[in-house]
Amino acid sequence: MTPERLAKIRAVLDKRQPDLTVLLERVHKPHNLSAILRSCDAVGVLEAHAVPARQGLPDLEETELNLKGKAYNETSGSAAKWVGLQLHDDTTSAIAHLKAQGFQVLAAHFSERAIDYREADYTRPTCILLGTEKWGVSPEAATLSDEHIQIPMMGMVQSLNVSVAAAVILFEAQRQRIQAGFYEQVRLSLEQYQSVLASWIARHERGQG
Repeated sequence: MTPERLAKIRAVLDKRQPDLTVLLERVHKPHNLSAILRSCDAVGVLEAHAVPARQGLPDLEETELNLKGKAYNETSGSAAKWVGLQLHDDTTSAIAHLKAQGFQVLAAHFSERAIDYREADYTRPTCILLGTEKWGVSPEAATLSDEHIQIPMMGMVQSLNVSVAAAVILFEAQRQRIQAGFYEQVRLSLEQYQSVLASWIARHERGQG
């Protein structure tokens, strides 16, 4: 590895935000998953979370239903090699896991209590919860979330593509965190930093980065 490449890897890791993440609930289309993980990488998300699609969901193509754990990991590898992806068996356990780590869970969900996405405080440990384009987040996820956020729409359509919505919200989180100085100092613990650095270097040496 060249000194320049190592310096680049360290510079990126220095800005990773361990307390900013997304939870993708049944986001089953590879191009959406890939685009979301690219946005995660762009704003410094260290690790994303996902609940894969399950059998029995309405109006899903058979090929889409087959996008489970292995496909999620493969898509993660091709779309955003530098963002971890942790899979969960179900929404309840995923949200419980995140809340136990101190995350507020903000569901992108239109409801009577939804606030403008720019009004949320993303300087707190935050998980942005996103569902499928057609169905949105599940009623269970909406109930378990701490807050509902929405992107104001001025046209005929009621919502954005899920990957576009993710990017819009993530870059608002980035804006707030830049203002708060979050990217000016390393925010990972020394142990976590060394662990991630070692895995990134190994990935590079295997020709994956």
